[in-house]
Amino acid sequence: MTDSQSSPWWSPARHEGRRPLLHARARLMRSLRAHFDAQGFLEADPSALAISPGNEAHLHAFATVATGPDGTRRTLHLHTSPEFALKKLLAAGETRLYALGHVWRNRERGPLHHPEFAMFEWYRAREPYTALWEDCMAILRLAAEAAGSRILRYRDRTCDPFAEPEVLTVAEAFARHAGIDLLSTLAPDGTPDAAALRAQAEGTGLRLAPDDGWSDILSKILTERVEPHLGLGRPTILDRYPAAEAALARRTPDDPRCAERFELYACGVELANGFGELTDAQEQRARFTAEMDEKERRYGERLPLDEDFLAALPLMPPAAGCALGFDRVLMLATGAPRIDEVIWAPVP
Repeated sequence: MTDSQSSPWWSPARHEGRRPLLHARARLMRSLRAHFDAQGFLEADPSALAISPGNEAHLHAFATVATGPDGTRRTLHLHTSPEFALKKLLAAGETRLYALGHVWRNRERGPLHHPEFAMFEWYRAREPYTALWEDCMAILRLAAEAAGSRILRYRDRTCDPFAEPEVLTVAEAFARHAGIDLLSTLAPDGTPDAAALRAQAEGTGLRLAPDDGWSDILSKILTERVEPHLGLGRPTILDRYPAAEAALARRTPDDPRCAERFELYACGVELANGFGELTDAQEQRARFTAEMDEKERRYGERLPLDEDFLAALPLMPPAAGCALGFDRVLMLATGAPRIDEVIWAPVP
């Protein structure tokens, strides 16, 4: 680490080196808004405090206590995504929405992770989730233009944001890069078989903990064997996640084992997560409950369900939505080595 990098972010010497990256950040924010505004999207500005920050087992939230005028106290959370609020607005009648703002995730800090970061999230009512793929490609190109670059870069990996993306299903990627038949570990209704996946994973030499469940094993295979091969040379769209790994996405019409969920990769880095949105409130409640059961098993805690969100789902039109890590995209466009370098005032 150089002397300037070890200095506080606000020191003049370090700021001088970061200044071009931060100016690129401002340009990308302007161009993103202009691009989506031109397509008839409305920018929403949802509150950051929520009853439930999200109900996925491995997402960790920041909590605070709100005290009312009468002294009544209740726990609220900083949202991990504006998803619940934006979907309520779809239920209210909006059709094209986006939000560009800060979200918070606890237990996350590293070159690609920051506890507070910027997320760009958008929704298209009555459009297929594949319509989001071209949006993702447009964002990568806007990022490159904002940074004055033609290449995305992370460490020794590069990706051309102007190239046609590679589209792979999760099952195809697991077979190609890990030698694992993922769909064989799922029952016809999508129920996962942890023992079957463990046997295949250990057969490839992957080290697992005794208490790793199906989701844990899948995550380790993805992280260690698959992700390093994605988005090299050109972006990768990793499509059709197992339904067991898509808590808020509807199932694919041709195979109930899979869901309309995709992730966008460049340079081996996951950048965006998109869904064909689930609108069945009963199934959504069951999935949230299962996620919270797993969270309690792993971490000894549960998060409340947002009952208003579940009540709004039956009013929500068919829709597709995507959440993109703004800072990560900017990192790759500028070639920054750490996410802190593209954030104006990093958390100490």
